[in-house]
Amino acid sequence: MTHCSPRTVLHRAAGSLAAAGLLAAASLAGAAAPAQAADTPVFTLGGPAETALHPYPESGKPKSSTVGITLNNPSEDEENGGFGGDFTLTFDLSGVAGVADVKFDGESSPDCKITGTKAVCEDWGIWPGLQGAADLLVTAADGSENGDTGTITVTGEADGATFTPFTTRLTVGGPDLVMERLPFKTELTPGEKQQAPITFANRGTRDADGVLLTLRYSRGLDIPQRYSNCEYTVDDPDQPGFGWTTALCSVEGAFEAGATYTLATPLTLEATERAYYDTFLYRIQEDSDAQRTAQRAGAPFERGTGGVLKAVPVKKGAAVSSADLDPYDNQQEADFRTKNTADFVAYGDDVAGPEGSTVKADIGFRNEGPAWIGHIRSGEDVATVDFTVPQGASVTSKPERCRAVKADGSYREDQKSPAPRYVCNTSMTVRDGAGLDLPFELRVDKAMVGASGAVTVRNTWLQNPKLPFDPKPGNNTAYLILNGEGDGDGSDSGGATEGGDGGSGEPSTPPTSAPDPEESESGTSGSTTSGGSSAGTAGGSGGGGLASTGSIALIASGTAAAALAAGLVLFTAARRRAARHS
Repeated sequence: MTHCSPRTVLHRAAGSLAAAGLLAAASLAGAAAPAQAADTPVFTLGGPAETALHPYPESGKPKSSTVGITLNNPSEDEENGGFGGDFTLTFDLSGVAGVADVKFDGESSPDCKITGTKAVCEDWGIWPGLQGAADLLVTAADGSENGDTGTITVTGEADGATFTPFTTRLTVGGPDLVMERLPFKTELTPGEKQQAPITFANRGTRDADGVLLTLRYSRGLDIPQRYSNCEYTVDDPDQPGFGWTTALCSVEGAFEAGATYTLATPLTLEATERAYYDTFLYRIQEDSDAQRTAQRAGAPFERGTGGVLKAVPVKKGAAVSSADLDPYDNQQEADFRTKNTADFVAYGDDVAGPEGSTVKADIGFRNEGPAWIGHIRSGEDVATVDFTVPQGASVTSKPERCRAVKADGSYREDQKSPAPRYVCNTSMTVRDGAGLDLPFELRVDKAMVGASGAVTVRNTWLQNPKLPFDPKPGNNTAYLILNGEGDGDGSDSGGATEGGDGGSGEPSTPPTSAPDPEESESGTSGSTTSGGSSAGTAGGSGGGGLASTGSIALIASGTAAAALAAGLVLFTAARRRAARHS
């Protein structure tokens, strides 16, 4: 048997997730695996519950759809939880005879063969987590009719393992819900409102039995209406991220093929006082319990108490529930830029300690608003805290996100020994009222009265330090003062002894002899690092932003991270496998 290459495994993992669309739906991953015996692993086969096929055309080639079959190993032990044996997947295709033609994607499923109404795939190794198993390319069969339907059942077999089977349904024809793009005004001012007459069409071959309208908007936007047939959730303000609000609205009715619909009453989209860079996503799908579960992604939702949100026909084109023929045109997005500001205020500290002692200092900044700042599309860090170490001291402990640089701010290879200067990047979001708290520990190498180091919150580019949204650059710099004049020589510091805490936590004012940080020699910006000791209110996620173009899948952010992690695990495992079988 030919074993998969690392490239094939990675492609399979990514391709199957993409083919499944919104893989957040628990139902799409197959039934829950039963409890497994300690020595007998149980793996779960999964994929999309249903796939719609484009009807067989009168001329030309039929249009294919992809059914990504997945395999889940529930073990959380990435080192020892893998299954290192051969396994076989068998596909019973008899249920779609005359309904669909099936073949395998040769690149992602190289070891699969079809004989009559049976297909067999052979492979080796099942690693912890969710992974792609095979990609089926399916088209409507010649002679099939709109509404014809059938199922494919997938089973697995391996020595020393058990597989939970999975069944997926293929149906010829179906609704094709298409969201129309609204001509929003995108340059706004705080408090500005505009109507959002959500409009969608059914360009499929069958009616849709009810629709699910999903609205998702970032922290600076609001839709004040709260409809009784909608349920709402808002991201926890103490957790990192963009502070999304999500609304799921179940709209009843038979939405006919060929017809276009709009909301009976347009929504109101408002730029709030904290708006700056914001995004609004609006999506339409056929309503179902499975779809609502997928969109909830485990988050708590609360039902609205207002009127009922309804959709009425704009132009006409017994509804039957089916899958969407093209799920990639169901969503539109709009980006907004609001003319607003955010005041980033740096804070320093005043600490004291005798020579040879270690003191703790808390520095950082706060966003006094009114705007929140989030780079949703680019995912770039919002700002950098630039800290110059006071003379006579050396840093013994720093936050993980902080990077040592040279005195002029340029790159420094050595990250272990004390440095004269540190740069600490935020993540891609800083919410209003939040900021970045940075605890440092410093050793007093030489007791000097009033030694100080600048704490500046600036742009991430050292050559262009100005924050473009901040109207008050005068408070972007504070100072860490070590053994100020009121502290004498530090011998009577009240607890700032070896390993003690000498930090007051209060912002400090600059001494007259302190240098202006913007007059320092320019260098290159310190490298971005994530994690570390950012306060929970920093509002950052450290992950990437939304893509600048194309549709953004409405999935929980953790799903993409999990998929990437799974891909890396698969890549490593595949390398081991290649070495083992070479």
